Amino acid sequence: MNARVRPPQHAASYYAASVNRQLAYPSLQDEVKVDVCVVGGGFSGLNTAIELAQKGLSVALLEANKIGWGASGRNGGQLIRGVGHGVEQFESVVGTEGVRQFKLMGLEAVEIVRARVAQFQIDCDLTWGYCDLANKPAHLDDFAADKAELESLGYRHELRLIPKERVHEVVGSDNYHGAMIDSGSGHLHPLNLALGEAAAAQSLGVQLFEDSVVTRIDYGSEVRVHTASGQVRATTLVLACNAYLNGLNPQLGGKVLPAGSYIIATEPLPEEQARQLIPQNMALCDQRVTVDYYRLSADRRLLFGGACHYSGRDPADIAAYMQPKMLKVFPQLANARIDYQWGGMIGIGANRLPQIGRLQDQPNVFYAQAYSGHGVNATHLAGKLLGEAIAGQVGGGFELFAKVPHMTFPGGKHLRSPLLALGMLWHRLKEVL
Repeated sequence: MNARVRPPQHAASYYAASVNRQLAYPSLQDEVKVDVCVVGGGFSGLNTAIELAQKGLSVALLEANKIGWGASGRNGGQLIRGVGHGVEQFESVVGTEGVRQFKLMGLEAVEIVRARVAQFQIDCDLTWGYCDLANKPAHLDDFAADKAELESLGYRHELRLIPKERVHEVVGSDNYHGAMIDSGSGHLHPLNLALGEAAAAQSLGVQLFEDSVVTRIDYGSEVRVHTASGQVRATTLVLACNAYLNGLNPQLGGKVLPAGSYIIATEPLPEEQARQLIPQNMALCDQRVTVDYYRLSADRRLLFGGACHYSGRDPADIAAYMQPKMLKVFPQLANARIDYQWGGMIGIGANRLPQIGRLQDQPNVFYAQAYSGHGVNATHLAGKLLGEAIAGQVGGGFELFAKVPHMTFPGGKHLRSPLLALGMLWHRLKEVL
């Protein structure tokens, strides 16, 4: 019997309170036989399922909780170009052209989301416009270099550098030394996107199952994926659980560290105040290691997030933890009520590049994980690449990602978090110095 006392629910977030559709899928019962079994009902799993179904394969998707329950339905909703952090570090593995392809795929990833929303007419408040904020003057030089490189790659969207004296054109804060606007990135309601993609997958014939915790996987030429009340038999398996893999596959679990990230949402703000905070209704993000990111919701709430935690323990009071950070940026919100507070786990890899590949000892088992806080676009790219690889399309981006080795965090799950926390402390020290 299923040990759950009651069906799982979404985290008590602003997103869960403002969904525009209510979807419910059955738990897995008995046996299902398909071409591909996907484990994980977030963006990675949903988009892999869509890609495969569009290629004519039969797919069953298992989600332990609710569709979009994890980071896909709780994140900051920022849709930003790029995959990975400093992809030049992989030149010795993939070559100069491989590095260039990583950068081009980082641009393509956003366009995949754009196309998905348009194709299936998904109502998710998709709004274009994003801004990088400079915490120190040197960041403006970095922005200028980024702008030049993006233009050399053929980036077709407008990029604009904003000097310090004009920074109030993009943000109502005195904390920043300038900015760069990117009209080709933006923001959206992530849970509504995930639910829209679930409906799209179902319309294509994908069998979706919620409240279906995978208890065991029997590997082989035919994979058997067991839950408490059924099993899926499939030729191919995709593990798309990211930070919520929970020991299901220790080989993959050792390469991704779950880290806590947190968001607060204010009450709806008066139109004039909202316009003063973010005059052009863009998503914004600073450049610190302990990043602040924020944007306005469709009903003019300020959604303010950041503060990665590596302890595995959430703050006892997320609002009390996050509100002072918000007020450092926007002291004018001292009297604004905090209506929602929530958190969740993101998956971080040691080299900060998404991990997309297949298991060496089980070539019919594919995976995608470790988006390191850039999952909205990178998950959609992962779904496309996995779909191509499973359908037998050789070459291209999947093989490039699969070439990159990923370190297993030492010390098992109990030492991974302290070790990464120590590493992040070192980066913060360098940042201050």
